[in-house]
Amino acid sequence: MSDIMEKDTGSLPGIPFLLGSLVVAGGALFAAFQDIIPGPLGMLIAIASVILLVGLYTVAPNQSAVLSLFGKYVGTVDHTGLRWNNPFYSKRKVSKRVRNFESGKLKVNELDGSPIEIAAITVWEVSDSAEAVFNVDDYESFVQIQSEAAIRAMAGSFPYEPNTELTVSLRSHPDEISERLAAEIQDRLARAGIRVIESRISHLAYSPEIAGAMLQRQQAGAIIAARKQIVEGAVGMVEDALAELKSKNIIDLDPERRAAMVSNLLVVLCSDKATQPVVNTGSLY
Repeated sequence: MSDIMEKDTGSLPGIPFLLGSLVVAGGALFAAFQDIIPGPLGMLIAIASVILLVGLYTVAPNQSAVLSLFGKYVGTVDHTGLRWNNPFYSKRKVSKRVRNFESGKLKVNELDGSPIEIAAITVWEVSDSAEAVFNVDDYESFVQIQSEAAIRAMAGSFPYEPNTELTVSLRSHPDEISERLAAEIQDRLARAGIRVIESRISHLAYSPEIAGAMLQRQQAGAIIAARKQIVEGAVGMVEDALAELKSKNIIDLDPERRAAMVSNLLVVLCSDKATQPVVNTGSLY
């Protein structure tokens, strides 16, 4: 199948043609009634003038008219206002205004196989009215179906959460995901004369059946990360304390007492509850 590309075609201003046709029709009828010209000829001229008025049509701003003659594409008119072309031309108006499409919540499996819910908003406009009319059956329905197909394909190509710091995921890299999604949708809609301006995810979540388990996993990961940071800080504090005691010759600990002191300090610093100290009233040893 050969694609039809948009081409401009000429048109006449509609208002002068409207006034001229009315004047000709009125003049022909007047001449016929006054016997200036034969009656049948006057009626024929008046009828022909009225028939020519069928070729009038209006084009609004950010709109185009696709013209065809007996199924053959003639051209596209972008001039706004009242225009006139051949009365036998079929005229289909196509809006070139910017439009939004928001998909429903789609349930798909992300790259790691977990079911998620995802939805996106696509901002688009018609860039080639001839392709939109003749290359697809219904370009608005085509935008919806292909956008949802692109969202499903894109969601299955990335994990929901990053596995490593360098991993691009649906949740952590919204700008990269938006660019990839817009490119995916544009690739599918290019043949229909559609230009994708922007596409962004509007909803992203785990499916309800695994949302609880994923929340527990996230909480566990957060607790582990927090504990790791606490332990790292506690070890640094213990190192500083031992180094300070040694540098100022406050106390000289043997390996066994050093190990006990390190253990006690770590318990105090890493405990998630307040610890109760035990005061030694006897000698150190």
